[in-house]
Amino acid sequence: MNKKLAYNQGMEAQFIEFDDDAKIRAKDQARVLALRQKKGWFFRLMLGLVLIGPGVLVMIADNDAGGVITYAQTGATYGIGFFIPALLLSGVIAYVVQEMTVRLGAVTHRGHAEMIWGRYGAFWGWFSLIDLVLANVLTLITEFIGITLGLGVFGVPHVISAIAAILVDALVLLVLRYYTWERVSLWIALGNLIFIPLALMAHPNWSSVTAAFSNWNIPGGFTPSFLFVVLANFGTTIAPWMLFFQQSAVVDKGLTVRDIRHGRIDTAIGTAAMVAVALALVILTGSLVHGMPGAGNFDIQQILTVLGQRLGSVGEDLFALGLVEAGTIAAIALTASTSWAMGEAFHWPKSINMPARKAWRFYLPGLLSAVIAAGVVLIPNAPLGFLNLTVQVVASIFMPAAMMFLLLLLNDEGIMGKYTNGKWQNIAAFSIVGLLVVLNGIYGLSVVMPHLF
Repeated sequence: MNKKLAYNQGMEAQFIEFDDDAKIRAKDQARVLALRQKKGWFFRLMLGLVLIGPGVLVMIADNDAGGVITYAQTGATYGIGFFIPALLLSGVIAYVVQEMTVRLGAVTHRGHAEMIWGRYGAFWGWFSLIDLVLANVLTLITEFIGITLGLGVFGVPHVISAIAAILVDALVLLVLRYYTWERVSLWIALGNLIFIPLALMAHPNWSSVTAAFSNWNIPGGFTPSFLFVVLANFGTTIAPWMLFFQQSAVVDKGLTVRDIRHGRIDTAIGTAAMVAVALALVILTGSLVHGMPGAGNFDIQQILTVLGQRLGSVGEDLFALGLVEAGTIAAIALTASTSWAMGEAFHWPKSINMPARKAWRFYLPGLLSAVIAAGVVLIPNAPLGFLNLTVQVVASIFMPAAMMFLLLLLNDEGIMGKYTNGKWQNIAAFSIVGLLVVLNGIYGLSVVMPHLF
């Protein structure tokens, strides 16, 4: 009990920081306070728009280049069927998980890494940090795959694409302060919606889409390869970096318990956009690519070629631009996630409000992870398609451990007070952990003893 009290007092003592970060955050909070004091629907709308950010960004960035490639390959392999309702379910799962990070950040004013280190000590702190950084570097590889392939459609060499992507990421992170960084990132995130009109251009059979909700048949049966794709889809829907990113963004934005409701709305809007785009991608390739000879083994370049044949150069170009956007917004989010986690773990300056010259240690890990990922993608003859799906599976394998830390924190009254998880929130959250453990276990058995399936 004394340990809990000392930890909470330490958190309160550290909360007020008289530096550039605190001054800029105070300005942002004053903007919110001024809008709260005004009456009328217009000012309520403006307040909502100002508070929107972490939830939309984390969900849209989750539809990253790796996710776009995974969903496109899923539709090409399995068509319109099982994965339509499955993706809706995964959207619900993502919302349940991310809502908890909103509450945790708003109540504690501390990022996820800082909470784990402070509450559970260095061993578990290192465990979670290594888990996150490794997963982030692997995921960043998929972002650079998407960016280089997308710009390759327009004849841009891969080396130039990778360098340009790193420069954009560095410029956004180093030059902009949190509020402007968030607004610019939201504008980039809007480009993710480009896949919805592309799906409409495919003129899908809507009766097949509707029938998918009552027919969960699995083309080809329950096989190890099917399980691999299921894990990849879950891995791209919920990943460890999302927990760290949204909680740290809530803190950096300066949200408090009064903003939890808006944080939930923000997350719900982001979830709806994420699911809509994921469904659009499965419907797009499920309509145009599925059923072609060898479609189950198509990589993203072959899928792009088919889209060009079926939709014309406009369709191929729009898909390529979507890949570039998805990789760009996710790279921005992932580098910020890594920097926030490292800053929180080692007590460095840990805010995007801090100028680079004062907080270079904070910005360096995220940008370095991007450089490493870009270097891997530029290795000649690297198996990029297999690597992409593998990264998503690795993310789903890491997720149960990350979820357990989140649940322990959300059920700790010494930290959360009256904002601890309720009964149904815990049932939903533990069910998600159980589902991921079961899926990973079945996949492991399918690899060791394939005759069982």
